[in-house]
Amino acid sequence: MGRKLYVGNLPYDTGETALQELFAQCGTVDTVRVMRDMATGRARGFAFVEMMTDEEAQAAISKLNEHQLGGRALSVNEARPKPAFAGGGGYGDGGNGGGRGRSEPRW
Repeated sequence: MGRKLYVGNLPYDTGETALQELFAQCGTVDTVRVMRDMATGRARGFAFVEMMTDEEAQAAISKLNEHQLGGRALSVNEARPKPAFAGGGGYGDGGNGGGRGRSEPRW
């Protein structure tokens, strides 16, 4: 069990301080990071909270998953590692010119 938790379905006006206070009910909070849009600064509706111990993290999951905050049921679970970037541009052909057989760009 990791100490880092994913908190989803957050109201967009939720800040770090409010989450710090909420999760402090379950133990010592190490860090709180509300994810924000880089262009607008607006919250994206999810955050990561790191608790001091695994036991406190498990207590937070048990107590705060489905907890109502601002009219929304929070989703609290263990954060999963970010998947490795596979590359290829997302087109299924590796991004090599639309699958026309070229292995390098025409200049």
